[in-house]
Formats: sequence, C-alpha cells, structure tokens
Amino acid sequence: MLTYTVTPSDHARRLESFLRTLMPQASAGFARKLIKSGAAKLNGANATPDTLLSITDSVTLKESAATLALLSATCPDLDILYEDDQIIAVNKPPGLPMHQTADQEANLVDEGIAYMTRRDTPCKLYPVNRLDRGTSGAVIMAKSSSSAGIYGRQVKESGLDKLYLALVTGIPPENGVITEPLDDKESETRYRILLQGRENALLAVTPISGRTHQIRRHLEAIGHPVVGDKRYGGGELDDYNGFALHSFRTLVVRPEAGPLTVCAPLPEELLELCSRRGIEVDLLLQALNPELTGHILSDQEVSP
Repeated sequence: MLTYTVTPSDHARRLESFLRTLMPQASAGFARKLIKSGAAKLNGANATPDTLLSITDSVTLKESAATLALLSATCPDLDILYEDDQIIAVNKPPGLPMHQTADQEANLVDEGIAYMTRRDTPCKLYPVNRLDRGTSGAVIMAKSSSSAGIYGRQVKESGLDKLYLALVTGIPPENGVITEPLDDKESETRYRILLQGRENALLAVTPISGRTHQIRRHLEAIGHPVVGDKRYGGGELDDYNGFALHSFRTLVVRPEAGPLTVCAPLPEELLELCSRRGIEVDLLLQALNPELTGHILSDQEVSP
C-alpha cells in the first residue's frame, strides 16, 4: 500500500481531486473507480469521491501496475478540484487573470485550454463564474457553449452558494451584515470573524447579492479592507501576487447529478501571510473543519 498524509495544500480538497493530483494523467473515472472499489481508502476506511479531506488525514492507495504508471512526482499545471463531462472546477492562484488582458499575458482560460489539449482531452473552456485577478480560489468553467448556457442561467437565476475567506485590516465587530448599496443597487454581504491576528482578522464572507467587486467594496465601506487590495484601501503587499481574498467554497447544482460542494485549498502564500500577521496556520485549518458542511453563516450567527 502507498500512504499519503494530507498537508495544508490539500486541506478541504475532495478525495477524488487528491488522487488526480497524484496521478495527473488519470481520468476522473479511474480515480472514482479506485475509491469505489476500496483500492483507495481514507484513514483506513472506505470513502466517497466527494469526501473532503482534513490535514493529517491518511490516504492509502493499493499498488498496481496501472496506478504506479500514472503516479507523478510533480503537481499538474492546472489544479483541478472537480471535473465531469460538462464542467471543470479549478483552484485559481492569486494574480492570474481570468482572460488575457495584455499581449502574451498568462491567463486561466488559455492555460486551462492548453492543459486539456496536453492531456489529450481538448476542448474550449467558458467561465461560469469569474474572480478578480488578485482573488484566488474556486472557479467553474464549462466545457461547451451549451453547458455554459445551462450553468450561466443557474448563476443568473439563483447564483452559486459561495463562501470567501478574507484577511482584513483591523478587527471588525465579531459578525455583521453590510447592506450599503453598490452601483445604485441593493447589495448585501454577510461576514463572521474566524480568527484574529495582531492587527488583522480572518473573515468568513458570504455575498448575498452579486455586484462588481462587492466584497472588496463592502469591506472597505466598514473600514476593514482586504489586506493587499490597494484599489480599495488595503495597501500593497510586496511579497504576495494578489490580495488576501480567497473563494473557498462553492456549491453548484448539476442538472442530473444534483448539488456539489467544491472547496479550494488555500494557497501557500495566503497561509504564510496569515502566519506573519499572527494567525496560526494550524488554528486556521482547524477553524475551517466545521465549515466544510456548508453551514458557515446562518441567520442565527449574523445579525444586522
């Protein structure tokens, strides 16, 4: 048996995604087969492809000629959190734009298309949701224009149930609801403090509406902008390629398979930034554990 211990870079990752990170050339079907057959186990027990991992979990993989041939010592160029025939969910690094904004500039869509071609599964990719250049985390992309239409309607009609993590300047009230109108439209953002550092706080943030730069603008409005967000009062970070806002959890409803929760492990740079600001990484990851079920912000936890 091959044994792997879950590290911070894989905390909250789906088990299937973890296996595909170990075996970048493996199909989603192969990884799911290993899990369902019991050839891949979590902490010595059977699990499901959608099981979310926690730090120090142990993943064991039965050795076979097929698995050994697929194992890779390097991580794939594209951090795939989930994939099926219609969509792919990717963990976008901070500082990478969604689309090309300058000549020859790297961007997520082009990198994704190039990766799919190298993997011998060529297709175009159409963003279902978008993140700002400086924001990291989960992005959903459709594999065809028809799938983009299906999921695009879902976003327009009901939105994606999304949870962000934001490291902000100063210490705001423990929880709150921000309702300042944006672009002359009603807007609402809910937040709760997860952990406090020396002069910063890590917030769990849920945007109820979907305005441009909503989280960044609302946090600036209450005097606690996102660290490193120079456009909205958060200053500059010389050693961080973006700002401290991460799309951690996304719930998407698949037309035939039903709801899916995808969590994006925090980038190493953000974990290091939190540590330097007085927020211990171990405590941070422990604080996220109860949130993996999706109940991070309830009406009882947040008051206007």
